[in-house]
Amino acid sequence: MVLSRYKWFVVGMLWFVCFFNYADRQAIYSVFPLLKSQMNLSTSQLAIVGSSFMWVYALSGPFAGMVGDRLQRKTLIIGGLIFWSLVTVATAFSTTYWQLVLFRALEGLGEAFYFPASMSLVSDYHGRDTRSRAMAIHQSSVYAGTIAGGAVAGHLGQHYGWRSSFYLFGLLGTVLGVVLVALLKEPKRGQSEQPGDDGGHGSLKLDKNLFATLSHTFEHRMVPVLITVFVGANFVAMIFLTWMPTFLFEKFGMSLSMAGLNGTAYLQIASVCGVMTGGFLADRFVRRSRAGRMWTQSLGLLLGIPFIFLAGWTLSVPMLVLGMAGFGFSKGLYDANIWASLYDVVKPENRATALGLMNSIGWLGGSIAPLAVARAAETYGMSAAISASCVVYLIVGLLLIYGIKAFMKPTEPAPVTA
Repeated sequence: MVLSRYKWFVVGMLWFVCFFNYADRQAIYSVFPLLKSQMNLSTSQLAIVGSSFMWVYALSGPFAGMVGDRLQRKTLIIGGLIFWSLVTVATAFSTTYWQLVLFRALEGLGEAFYFPASMSLVSDYHGRDTRSRAMAIHQSSVYAGTIAGGAVAGHLGQHYGWRSSFYLFGLLGTVLGVVLVALLKEPKRGQSEQPGDDGGHGSLKLDKNLFATLSHTFEHRMVPVLITVFVGANFVAMIFLTWMPTFLFEKFGMSLSMAGLNGTAYLQIASVCGVMTGGFLADRFVRRSRAGRMWTQSLGLLLGIPFIFLAGWTLSVPMLVLGMAGFGFSKGLYDANIWASLYDVVKPENRATALGLMNSIGWLGGSIAPLAVARAAETYGMSAAISASCVVYLIVGLLLIYGIKAFMKPTEPAPVTA
C-alpha cells in the first residue's frame, strides 16, 4: 500500500520538475518581439536562438539516454534541474545575440538528461496497468509549464522587461531541486515488470557494449517507425510553440502579454484534456492488443489535421481558438503514449537509451521547424506556413497505421501487472 501511494507521489514530484523544464524553455518565445527591437535581431536570428536549444538538446540525447541506463536516475534528474535552472538565471544577464545563443544551448544540454532518466524511473514504479495514466499525468506538466512560461514571460516582459521571468523560473527551479534531494527515491530497475511483460525480450540484463545496446534497442521493427512519427509530430509542435505568440502579436494585433497567454493557453489546456483521455483509453486498449497505445496515437494525429489548417488560415479569433484547442486535444492523444508505446517494444534495461535516441532524433527534426517556417513566411506568409504543416500530420499518421499493421501482432494482448 505504501509503495502504491509512493509511486503516484513520484509522478507528482516529477510533474513539477517537468513543469520548470518546459516553462524555462518556452519563456524565450513570448519575448521575441522585445528581443527583436532591443537587440535589433532579424527573424532568422530569433529562429536560431530558438533552435540552438533544440540542436544541443537533440545532440545530447543519445549520450543522456545511455547514461540514464547506467547511472542513478535520481542524480541525473535533480542535477539536471539545478543546472538548467542556474543557466536560466544566467540567460537574464545576456546583453548580446551570441550570449543568448550560448545560454539557450547550455539549457538544452541540461534538460537533455531529464526525460530519459525520469521516464525510465516512472516505468519502474508503474507497470503496464498504470503506465499510460502515470505518463499522461506527467505529460500534463508539459502543457502547464508551456502555458506558464508563455503567459508569465509575456506579462512580466511587458511590465518589467524581458529578463524578469528568467530570474523567477530559474530561482524557483533551483529551490525545487534542493528539496527533491530528500524526497525522491531511486527504484530497482525492472521492478514493475512481470514475466513476459518485457515485449518478449527476456530477463533484465544490461548490455555493456555500446553496439549491442543499440542493436537491442532497435531489434523490434516498430521502433524506427515510432521515432519517425515522433520527428513529424515534434516538427509541427515546434512551429506552434515557437511562432504562435509572434503570429498573434503581428496578425491579430494582440499585446505582448495577451499573445503570450493566448498563444499557449488554449492549445495547452486542450492538450491536458487530450493527454488524460489518451492515457485512459490506451491503458484499456492495450489490454486487448499490444498496439493499443499506438492506435490511440494514430487517432490523435489524424484528428489534428483540420485543426492545424484552421489555426493558420482563419481570420476569425473564435475560429482561431477552435483550431488551437482542437489541435491541442489531438496532440494530447498522441503525446500521452509517446514513451509508453516505445516501452511496449523495448526491453526495460534499454529504455533510457531508446528514449534518448528517440528524443534526439525527434528534436533534430523539430529544430528545423523554426527556421523552415521563418523562411517560408518570408515568401508565402506565416498563415500559409502554419496551415501547410497539417500535411506532416497526415503523413506520419498514415505511417503509424502502416507500422501497426505490418509489425504489431493484431491479436497479441499486452500482459497486465497485478
